[in-house]
Amino acid sequence: MKLVLVPTPIGNLEDITLRALRVLREAGVVAAEDTRRTRRLLDHYGIETPLVRLDQHTVSRLAGLFETRETVAYVTDAGTPGISDPGAELVGEALRLGAAVEVLPGPTALIPALVASGFPTARFSFEGFLPKKGGLRRRRLAHLVLEGRTAVLYESPHRLAKTLRELAEVYGEDHPVAVARELTKVHEEVFRGTIREAMARFARPKGEVVLVLAPAEAPSPDETALLESFVGQGLTGKALVEALVEAGVAKNRAYRLAVEVGRRSQ
Repeated sequence: MKLVLVPTPIGNLEDITLRALRVLREAGVVAAEDTRRTRRLLDHYGIETPLVRLDQHTVSRLAGLFETRETVAYVTDAGTPGISDPGAELVGEALRLGAAVEVLPGPTALIPALVASGFPTARFSFEGFLPKKGGLRRRRLAHLVLEGRTAVLYESPHRLAKTLRELAEVYGEDHPVAVARELTKVHEEVFRGTIREAMARFARPKGEVVLVLAPAEAPSPDETALLESFVGQGLTGKALVEALVEAGVAKNRAYRLAVEVGRRSQ
């Protein structure tokens, strides 16, 4: 038994490897997160392998597929399975069943957006899609800021405006950002500017979006000294933020510093 994860184009149908096409033709079955989208791909290349649906709600069907097929090829809506989709869960199920797992290299929106941003690429954080709940979202964003690395996020077009506003609160409106939209497609766009400029430009965007944020500056020696002083006085959370702001630290930086204190104390 073998499960093969096959990356598929994120837009341009030419962005698929010869090896991926061979695997899709030779597999016993192609399991897909979205059979309608995958059917267009298979038809484009004249691939007649049986196609079945397998998404986050039906991962348990893998065992049944292995009963009659030696090899299952798995594809998601677009890109490399296992990145912000059910692929990782499916791999776990395959290993539990004792199947071999093979992952092919191929398309993903993450790397093109990161490289095109012009920001440092040696160290970066990939967050994928943010949590939907506001408090948890803000904490995750604050952690990204404090890591001091280039940060990459996925976002849907209808939530982009809200996410940019939240990014402005924790990074600051003048922080550099790249917004990559419709990658590999006819209307591909990579916008580079400040978060403020991005908020003005992308009120109603179309297409899936990748956000890339430049690394945030590390706290200055003065900020570090203030932080240690206030923490030594027993201040935490909101009280710590208020004290830092009163001492002249920008609110968004004060919030980030307070979040880092909370993380270290856990």
